[in-house]
Amino acid sequence: MTATAAAVAFIVYSCKGKLGEAETIVLSETPVQSVDDMFIVQSENGMIQMRAEAPLMEKYERDTLSFELFPKGFYVYGYTDEGMLETEIVADNARHLRYTDGRESWEAFGNVVVKNLINQEVMETDTLYWDQKNEKIHTDCYVKLYSPKGFMQGYGMESDQRARNSVIFRPFNSYGIVVQDSTEVFIDSVNFIGPLQKK
Repeated sequence: MTATAAAVAFIVYSCKGKLGEAETIVLSETPVQSVDDMFIVQSENGMIQMRAEAPLMEKYERDTLSFELFPKGFYVYGYTDEGMLETEIVADNARHLRYTDGRESWEAFGNVVVKNLINQEVMETDTLYWDQKNEKIHTDCYVKLYSPKGFMQGYGMESDQRARNSVIFRPFNSYGIVVQDSTEVFIDSVNFIGPLQKK
């Protein structure tokens, strides 16, 4: 055997030992598109209506539907007709499903927090669904709702998509906050004429 043939045989043998098989790829479980730092703005007549942000978006294609997953968090901001920020929705995960028959659904899950900044209301739940066609949000899960009027909790909630009119279906152990007590007496010590009440 010549020196050249021996060198070629050695290279082929040494490379053969190091080569391995590629991992099996399941196409239905592999995203067809990935987007880092996603940022979407929806506007109408020059006024912003909605803004959505996510650190990661993964798009998947199946036979009957396609969907996007947001495994690292999802943030949605809704604005009034005048362009004021009104609603914030934050979740650990989200999913947007598109069916071949044209139907769509949005789901947010994992530490979902919905804020209406104008009404000063904060709602917390585990899962939230957005009915885009009817412009409503809803859940069947446990819900906590904090507002200037008090605290409510229960199971199941529905509201318009701006979280302006939230209704809890099965409330329990809720309480109100007294903003002004009608029995409180205010004494104006400067303008009051007569004896002051003892404290």
